[in-house]
Amino acid sequence: MALTLYVDTARWRAHHKHVQDQFPGLVPVCKGNGYGFGHERLAEEATRLGSDVLAVGTTYEAARIKDWFGGDLLVLTPYRRGEEPVPLPDRVIRSVSSIDGVYGLVGARVVIEVMSSMKRHGISEQDLPQLHAAIENVRLEGFAIHLPLDRTDGSDAVEEVIGWMDRLRAARLPLHTMFVSHLKAEDLARLQQQFPQTRFRARIGTRLWLGDHEATEYRGAVLDVTRVAKGDRFGYRQQKAASDGFLVVVAGGTSHGVGLEAPKALHGVMPRAKGVARAGLATVNRNLSPFVWGGKQRWFAEPPHMQVSILFVPSDAPEPKVGEELVAHLRHTTTQFDRIVDR
Repeated sequence: MALTLYVDTARWRAHHKHVQDQFPGLVPVCKGNGYGFGHERLAEEATRLGSDVLAVGTTYEAARIKDWFGGDLLVLTPYRRGEEPVPLPDRVIRSVSSIDGVYGLVGARVVIEVMSSMKRHGISEQDLPQLHAAIENVRLEGFAIHLPLDRTDGSDAVEEVIGWMDRLRAARLPLHTMFVSHLKAEDLARLQQQFPQTRFRARIGTRLWLGDHEATEYRGAVLDVTRVAKGDRFGYRQQKAASDGFLVVVAGGTSHGVGLEAPKALHGVMPRAKGVARAGLATVNRNLSPFVWGGKQRWFAEPPHMQVSILFVPSDAPEPKVGEELVAHLRHTTTQFDRIVDR
């Protein structure tokens, strides 16, 4: 019995096509755990979409995925001198975010990242005069800009891209292709209209693979159910049951990513209050699990184990049966399933 990712395949693929239609020249992104689907599956889906380029996170991911995808592979992590060399085919394109990086990739295919308001990495406006000499010994595939998701200062993403287009043009650098991230479809169309000689290519991962929340669902199989009375001791730490109910052992533990959570950016009073409340409950060993039974998310009876979780279901709820499955609200990018089922 397993933690299973169920996929409404027709609906999922229809969403892919919808996104592709909105973003001509789309570059699918497959990095990390493959957005919960795995590299092999997303390489297959990118091929199905007819993509000529697939973006990956690292050179190690490129080395793994090269046998599953026949087009070009764009490595998003910028090249740094001294990094461990990884054997890669010529169809791999490296991102570069410094003049030194460009000089370190003689003969290679490169995309040069410019510094955006993300302030993560990228060449600066002051670097542009040095780029002419630097790009003579590389095969320049284009420039790229990685934009923030939120713009709390009210600034315009399109204007930020236009600003960089004007700087690159003023520096007389080739502008045949610009890779962009986190733009709306109407933003991309606006840029394409203003700069018809440049091909804008949107690198998209989350919106493409995870944009239709109803197309996928995690479920954990019930492995065992044990009735307990108030005060009964149970589990590794021999805690006492707070009331009558059931201890439900369900597939899905820390090795699957259950109980693991990426930090969230909280905005507003209510989300912050809920965060404080959750933290307070955790100090008395009250942690809400991602598993749903009887229409409610159920509490962990104790911290999740490596491959299973033990939940407490009170006696006023229906008794789960071995073999039934519980829906699990899990984050795709931190979850590893046992199996995937297309339906």
